[in-house]
Amino acid sequence: MKIPDPKAFLINLFQVAVDAADPAKLMDAHLPAQPKGRTIVIGAGKASGAMAEAFEASWRKAERGPLEGLVVTSHGNKRTTHEIEVIEAAHPVPDEGSEIAAKRLLETVSGLSNDDLVVALISGGGSSILSLPADPLTAKDKRAVNKALLAGGVPIHEMNCVRKHLSAIKGGRLAAAVHPAKLVSLVISDIPGDDPALVASGPTIPDATTRSDALDIVDRYGLELPQAALDWLNNPESAAPIPQDSLFVGNEVTLIAAAQMSLEAAAKSARAQGIEAHILSDAFEGEARIVGQNHAAMSRQIVERGQPFKTPTLLLSGGETTVTLRHKGRGGRNSEFLLSLARGIEGLQNVFALAADTDGIDGSENNAGAFCDGDSLKRMRDAGNDPIRSLDGNDAYTAFEAANDLVVTGPTATNVNDFRAILII
Repeated sequence: MKIPDPKAFLINLFQVAVDAADPAKLMDAHLPAQPKGRTIVIGAGKASGAMAEAFEASWRKAERGPLEGLVVTSHGNKRTTHEIEVIEAAHPVPDEGSEIAAKRLLETVSGLSNDDLVVALISGGGSSILSLPADPLTAKDKRAVNKALLAGGVPIHEMNCVRKHLSAIKGGRLAAAVHPAKLVSLVISDIPGDDPALVASGPTIPDATTRSDALDIVDRYGLELPQAALDWLNNPESAAPIPQDSLFVGNEVTLIAAAQMSLEAAAKSARAQGIEAHILSDAFEGEARIVGQNHAAMSRQIVERGQPFKTPTLLLSGGETTVTLRHKGRGGRNSEFLLSLARGIEGLQNVFALAADTDGIDGSENNAGAFCDGDSLKRMRDAGNDPIRSLDGNDAYTAFEAANDLVVTGPTATNVNDFRAILII
């Protein structure tokens, strides 16, 4: 089978995956019943502004009465709402706005009754966007913690374990402030395994991890945290609420979008075009360059051995890889994954790949991700770039920019983490 434009084909699949997690297309099915008292909407995350816009529209269409509330999203993701206020804060490292937003959210849910309803719109990125240090810590301490976690190659679920024990709002603490009102959390998951309690470090959903777990993570990864953070983790008062606490009885949690849903939508689209699709996993973790090497090895096995799949075929995967920073180059985990993969498929004329973050931003650059094929490294060298040096220097963005193979979409209104697609024809 011949695909006239493999790059366009893969970019279209990415858009299909993003559309499958669009809150505007999902919210109607997840509205809670109207309460006797007030309905207050809160939220945090990269997609939470779009979720607030969608919730408002669905609530109005269902004629369920007045709304009020406050949602915080990342810079560039603010949406148009009428009753729910949407404000912005920084990602991936918290800023002053992150702390102001957290304090305002706690004020928004104070003094409620059991006749009131609070709807929490939670998505990935909320850990940074909603940042309120526990009493002994400063905002500077929290920023240092986030930088250490991001640079240390720590998987997202372990990052969030540390974050929640250093927070005055995460790990179910915002939910405790909502009590005795009914709390309904609507979650878009960016976490491998889709545990809602881990998304955005679970401000409205407690999990069972302990401060001892957090200390173990710090030790295992050799993280250099501020002394105030270490002292607080060693203090029994840093323990977060446990799921069995009576404060959380009657609360509801619904996962409205996740990576598996998006991968299935992309697979369905490919099959409709005559390409058999295989979802390898929705939960890949580990070093981006190693995962890239593994995907390249599988691609070569298919090309050279016809195993485990015959061509034409499409390999899909999701999850969240990590990058341990060795140098201060430009790029995120998807572009680093893809540059590693490009190295592994060099010379193959029938392998094409795309890797991108479904929120539209890979790391801190302006691209969602990038595209590659068997000639990518040649295009980079022809443009004056050394792709191997770029990979070693955590500088994948520069390499793909040189090859004119960046994928730039802008913010997408959702966040179900990494999307990877490899087309072999």
